[in-house]
Amino acid sequence: FGKTHVTAVFSQQQSETKNITVQGGAQTSRFKLTALDYEANKHFFFTQSFRSHYESALAALPIITSDINITKIEVWVTNIGAATEENRSIVAFTDLGEGKNAWIHNQYIHPMPGGSNPSNYANDLMARMDTLRIRDINQVTNYLTGDPLGIGKINYLVAGEDFVKLENARKLKTTEYSINKKLGFISLNTTLNTDQVLAVAVQYTLIGSDSVYQVGEFSDQGVTSPKCLVVKLLKSNNLSTKIPMWNLMMKNVYSIGAYQVQRDNFMFNILYSGNSEGVPTGYFTEGPDDVMGVPLVHLFGLDNLDNQMNPIPGGDGMFDYIDNATTNGGTIQASNGRIFFTKLEPFGSYVHDYIFPNNPELAEKYAYDSLYTLTKAGAEQYPAKNKYILEGLYRSQSGADISLNALNVPQGSVKVTAGGVPLTENVDYTVDYTLGRVKIINDGIMNSGVPINVSLESNSMFNVQQKRMMGIHVDHEINKDFHVGGTLLNLHERPLTQKVNYGDDPISNTMWGLDLSYRTESRWLTKMVDMLPGISTKEVSKINMDGEFAQFIPGHSKAIGNTGTSYIDDFEGAKSTIDLKNTNNWSLATTPQGQPDLFPEAMISGTTGENAFAYGKNRSKLAWYIIDPLFYDERGGLKPKNVDKEEISKNSVRMVLEDEVFPNRVNNQNNIKPNIAVLNLAHYPAERGPYNFDVAENYYSAGVDADGNLEQPETRWSGMMRKIESTDFEASNIEYIEFWMMDPFTEDPDNKGELYINLGEVSEDILRDGRKGYENGLPTTEVVENVDTTIWGRVPSLQALVESFSNAGGSRIHQDVGY
Repeated sequence: FGKTHVTAVFSQQQSETKNITVQGGAQTSRFKLTALDYEANKHFFFTQSFRSHYESALAALPIITSDINITKIEVWVTNIGAATEENRSIVAFTDLGEGKNAWIHNQYIHPMPGGSNPSNYANDLMARMDTLRIRDINQVTNYLTGDPLGIGKINYLVAGEDFVKLENARKLKTTEYSINKKLGFISLNTTLNTDQVLAVAVQYTLIGSDSVYQVGEFSDQGVTSPKCLVVKLLKSNNLSTKIPMWNLMMKNVYSIGAYQVQRDNFMFNILYSGNSEGVPTGYFTEGPDDVMGVPLVHLFGLDNLDNQMNPIPGGDGMFDYIDNATTNGGTIQASNGRIFFTKLEPFGSYVHDYIFPNNPELAEKYAYDSLYTLTKAGAEQYPAKNKYILEGLYRSQSGADISLNALNVPQGSVKVTAGGVPLTENVDYTVDYTLGRVKIINDGIMNSGVPINVSLESNSMFNVQQKRMMGIHVDHEINKDFHVGGTLLNLHERPLTQKVNYGDDPISNTMWGLDLSYRTESRWLTKMVDMLPGISTKEVSKINMDGEFAQFIPGHSKAIGNTGTSYIDDFEGAKSTIDLKNTNNWSLATTPQGQPDLFPEAMISGTTGENAFAYGKNRSKLAWYIIDPLFYDERGGLKPKNVDKEEISKNSVRMVLEDEVFPNRVNNQNNIKPNIAVLNLAHYPAERGPYNFDVAENYYSAGVDADGNLEQPETRWSGMMRKIESTDFEASNIEYIEFWMMDPFTEDPDNKGELYINLGEVSEDILRDGRKGYENGLPTTEVVENVDTTIWGRVPSLQALVESFSNAGGSRIHQDVGY
């Protein structure tokens, strides 16, 4: 434009830029964990005795000082899939194999003389018990909750704490776990669910002894199916941190999220961020001389050797890389990227007993005791203690295949360089844009060892903000010696939604500036220089003058409001609900336990004889249902003629509109007020409920009158039960039950009743016979076979493998016998 020059730039990015560096066939990555991030429900000691020797066995690494040698093992877990060939019923005991009072949970079980080594007879549990009565999966619970030890009491063995019976438990394949034969622990390949059971049978020897010790029973030792095996319980379906079994789960193993971790360039450090300055440091800033300023990686037992695996006082400042921790003993399992601390409770009891043994105040300050005395969800409630940071750097083997950690990469967006030299696609490397992988096909590049850099743009993340940069620079020539100019730049980000998290605020920053440049020749300046003594010049002098001014104007996108609003937490999704109204999920309830004043019939013992009938003698009739909307149809003609408006207007059956419960909720565009599906319960306390054979007055119930109605209906009960899919209420933070109830006494003010809600592990044994009654297990013909007869009727004697009736012709009339 004549003497005016204009330069403009415009750029827009709708993807995320990444760079991945690979050298020697390995990708370098960083990891960062906290003390709370240990692997739960995955690593377990076999017995308390093995646990007690763990720290001493690893005290002289790389030498493992242990006399244990595990020779045989079988592992059983709750089967949550289809039945397999390796299924058996088991009875697992918490105290099996424990030989010290401190390790035994139940007060009525005592150590045996000379039982310091774990075995089936380390205590008197098996010696005092009738093992023949344990073999029947249908009767074992009644036997164990009775008086199995012969002390004249009942219910001192508690299901879920002292024992667990498990029908159709699945035997794990050897490829599904690893065991440390010297230290006595197991590492599972997959994490167990909270409600899954883990049990084992273990056989081992001791160096210098010819004896073979065994804990539990093996499936090939003469106990044939369907008889129950007796095994050692490592994890129950009823989690409790108050019993010794809680200590069997290892809480000192951390996953760094890598596989095939290489020793070269591996770095691991422990930092503490709870200092007064708030800056993480790799040492404690207070304490005795042998603690203050000492690297934490040494204090916590992970730096005692030099690079040649020789002991060195104070360590060398580097992590002791000792591989095969899972199978042999060490500090790392390189194959799956697990860090194993050599201390059982590195951030708990170890801080008290070894780091600050003479200073309880500092020990209390730096110890994270709740990490080991509570579940992870419970320990998370103490964030002031979660100040330990585990961070480092690793190189994992990738070979010629390089993962981009992205899917659906845009075509042509991947650029690869080797030592700064661009490589050619389909000549030196290939790209799978769908799966996000680069494969180096030029072996010379891989063998050279030069760093390979992969840059890419990925739009697979839906939350990537759109970025736009615009700029203009104007330069005007006043004359050949004098130039002035101006610059304007703007960087703008547009979020996908108006709600953005703190730290992800979309910017709209502007920078503007002015500049000038003046250059001219000056003979006067040359003459002035010539006047200086000893200087003579004939070159023409030049005067150069440059000046700049700039201002930065921060801003934000208008999408988040004029003032700019970002959210620390918008609390969306903070409350999740579990709908309990579906009638199909409810079934008849069992008699509630442990409340003899309300349910005395629940205290009966035994499953045979007339006394066993008392278990259902107070059950009255209960119906639960949802009223079909057709009964409220006034125009379509679907409503039955015998149902009038007065009938469906009663509070007990009328329609409940949404705005009655949620008056501020906005209705749909047609302004139609939707109704709410209501779960209805109808209780008839004077009518006999299912499996109630009450006749004459007895200790448990008041009997019936001449018309067959239940006497004293105020003492009767009815109930329904269902499962809740969430198996860990603590981790899911389930805190309360919320429900709206229509006043059931508006039409009958003199009526009264009480509603009880029980949460927890509820028995499903409705008839209290310890048996599973399922129709598809009954005979398919008139020939009565494969069934047992109890006081309640016939029950299948075979294990339930499928949940469907037989397809054989004519079988339905024999199997489909009703409720």
